[in-house]
Amino acid sequence: MKYYFAETLIEARIVTRKSQFTMIVDVSGEEIACHCPTTGRIGDLELKNVACLLSKSKDLKRKTPYTVEAISADNLDEPNKNWIGINQILSNRLVEFFFETHQLDEIVSDYTEIKREVNLGISKLDFLIGDTYLEVKTPLTTLQVEYGSDIKTKKVIPFSATERFKKHINELAGSLKEHERAILLTVYQYEVSKPKAHQKSTHYEEVHSAMDTAIKKGLQTYEVSMKFEKDGVELLTCQNTTNR
Repeated sequence: MKYYFAETLIEARIVTRKSQFTMIVDVSGEEIACHCPTTGRIGDLELKNVACLLSKSKDLKRKTPYTVEAISADNLDEPNKNWIGINQILSNRLVEFFFETHQLDEIVSDYTEIKREVNLGISKLDFLIGDTYLEVKTPLTTLQVEYGSDIKTKKVIPFSATERFKKHINELAGSLKEHERAILLTVYQYEVSKPKAHQKSTHYEEVHSAMDTAIKKGLQTYEVSMKFEKDGVELLTCQNTTNR
């Protein structure tokens, strides 16, 4: 069952990324400042002459009338593009929908209630599905897709902002009581066409150690991939990656 957008998204072309929050986009021949919903980098792409999908805001007073919901690493003239969703807030809506429609029973199957933003110890997690805690992450620093021949890339440096993630994982694991279960769910809002190793952060060993400790205390990890299209998003794959 597919998640449908309220309105079909508009295909356009990114001219450049102006700032963390803004992209200049060619919309039917007019260059318009559009909202970028992710402040971090998007793979190693040089965001120039890159296809994108836009949603239009209903707020007529908003300075940026459009939001860039997805980009593509395919060439502009590719008719069947693999769209990469970049709106990380959308991930939670998608996950909730796929649980509501029981498309993620492989992760949790025994539940009658889905709660959003629940407290566990001193942490606030995205979901409580039945009696299973679930936190969602949508990584965009490494894109698991083929790049078109016209796509330009740039050299990137390893990211170092991992303190918040380590703290969150440690708190999550430390708050689990006996027999409680927690899930860290990685969401790819796109079809994985070329698996790549994630770029290691400058604190990789510390993060890896924190994850190992959390898994021993009851944390499990899963990954889902999706087919992102102009009219909506479809769940493609779901796999347990805890012991991978």
